[in-house]
Amino acid sequence: MNTMQTSHYSRRQFLGHAGATALGLLASSRAFGKNTPSDGSFVFLEAEGFTDHGGWELDQQSMDQMGSPYLLAHGLGRPVNDATTKATFPSTGKYRIWVRTRDWVAPWKAPGAPGKFQVLLDGKPVKETFGTKNAEWHWHDGGTVDISDKDTTVSLHDLTGFEGRCEAILFCKDTSFTPTNDVKALEKFRRKLLGLSDTPADGGEYEFVVVGAGLAGVCAAISAARHGVKVALIQDRPVLGGNASSEVRVWPEGHINQKPYTHIGDIVKEILTDLPKTGSMNGKHAKFFDDEKKMGVVTKEPNITLLTNYRAISTQKKGERISSVVIQSTLTGERKLVKGTLFADCTGDAVVGYQAGADYEYSVGNNMGMTNLWRPMDAAKEENVLKCECKDKDALTADFQEGKTEQPFPRCPWAIDLSDKPFPGRKNFRGQWGGSNPLNNLGGWFWESGFDKDMVEDTEIIRDLNFRAMYGAWDTLKNVDGMYPNHRLEWAAFIAGKRESRRLMGDVVLTADDFRQGKQWEDPAFPCSWHIDLHVPHEKFDDELKGQEFISKATAGKEYSYKGPYWAPYRTLYSRNIENLFMAGRDISVSKDGLGPVRVMRTTGMMGETVGKAAALCIKHQANPRGIYQKHLDELKKLMQQPGSERSA
Repeated sequence: MNTMQTSHYSRRQFLGHAGATALGLLASSRAFGKNTPSDGSFVFLEAEGFTDHGGWELDQQSMDQMGSPYLLAHGLGRPVNDATTKATFPSTGKYRIWVRTRDWVAPWKAPGAPGKFQVLLDGKPVKETFGTKNAEWHWHDGGTVDISDKDTTVSLHDLTGFEGRCEAILFCKDTSFTPTNDVKALEKFRRKLLGLSDTPADGGEYEFVVVGAGLAGVCAAISAARHGVKVALIQDRPVLGGNASSEVRVWPEGHINQKPYTHIGDIVKEILTDLPKTGSMNGKHAKFFDDEKKMGVVTKEPNITLLTNYRAISTQKKGERISSVVIQSTLTGERKLVKGTLFADCTGDAVVGYQAGADYEYSVGNNMGMTNLWRPMDAAKEENVLKCECKDKDALTADFQEGKTEQPFPRCPWAIDLSDKPFPGRKNFRGQWGGSNPLNNLGGWFWESGFDKDMVEDTEIIRDLNFRAMYGAWDTLKNVDGMYPNHRLEWAAFIAGKRESRRLMGDVVLTADDFRQGKQWEDPAFPCSWHIDLHVPHEKFDDELKGQEFISKATAGKEYSYKGPYWAPYRTLYSRNIENLFMAGRDISVSKDGLGPVRVMRTTGMMGETVGKAAALCIKHQANPRGIYQKHLDELKKLMQQPGSERSA
């Protein structure tokens, strides 16, 4: 297997002196008619390009809206280690410093600006504290600084552990210069400054290009590769698995290896952990999600080229066929053009299909929300401390050895005020199917928000609302109710687990009534066993929280059940108007209510297995996905009867 993993160590992080013309690209319209600064000396640092990210997390979820990823101080109330890099200034002297950031709670007019951080120059803090202004991403003016050494260490120093964020830092010799907040202008400046061509580099040509490496995409890639197809697998995170990775930790559900095609599910089983399920597994320790196992299976496949930390930013077509995708590194900004014969959109948000003009359905409002799972721990128990996933594990261990087990937590006036409100995990309140243990009701699947938001465009604010709910609940339990003196927040997902967004339309649009009525299809492709699972805000917990609902309930009862396993049709797995586009995952061809039974991940993985087999037949017969249904369906069924481990040329 070939791997292409970008590294921030090789990034051209800054350009010391590119001239006034280059900096003029970044000039704000407020610069009083000045097209160029009087002194073009500057240093530009992208946070994701820092040599050492320290305890800060790289967040690419809103890259399409911002033009760039950013660093996030996700410390669960404890400051994270500094992110650092070395900057070479064109000359010593006075510079004005600008930091691209935001006050992440300002959209709710909440007080306190929890995401505070400093910029350190050779260990000394700039006077201004950042992350304290504006609801939108903007250039925060940090005043002037004196640079006495052309080689200076620049650090991001988190002050709170409460989700501070930084996208870039700009030092300008012209202290009157004001940078623009226009995303397109910033992107143009960024690429010119870093010497990045707008013409993407050659990313290779493949028979099958799979974009998105959740379970659906991973299974599609492995399945096709084992039938001799040359595959590119593109993923915008450093790990594989999507919602089933250690970053998100949603437990894969659905029954695999069902009759009559009992080998569909073999690859799903192969890449998931062998550890047994005990109770609810959502948000459990990283070992249960076994990123290394998924990566190990993929990297052993000689026909797969894996491109991690790359995001698909545009799609090119010839007629009604996709010819290539342009992918951009989340670490270096480098772009590659990846050509293909066939493509599979396994992105969840239908990114490739949307860019290509595929027919789709999606509307904002009345959607299932996003979840950021979280988990507390009892720090008075040695076994918990030893396996703790906390970023400050060394300090926690030292405290435990000294008998210091109490875990104070600061008040959070900027979080959702739950001091007088019920929520799952508070005394006498449970979430749906939450069980009797209050702690098991914290941070589970029903902690979900964004029902009225755009699941594609509003990812950051939905995730942040989940954070405000989590911190508000923990503040209430610790400081209002006086509970859990030795407990602390151990882990929380900063990558949102999505349930619903765009759905690409195929030759069949599967509906919930098809499941209820047991409608049979001549092209069975993957078995469904999960109930018609749709989520809405839970009325028991949404009082006075209009627009900020954060607890959901799922549909239940006879009207949301069906006789399973239900074999869904192959015709839901390819686009009806883009001739060479497959899809697998939650973006397949289903109605809004038809999404409920198909979206769980063992099921989406089986979609991928069948898509991979169909892709192999497309290459063999020089056919399109629709042509497999029309002319080669019997051959596809024969492939579906073969073990997932079987290989063919």
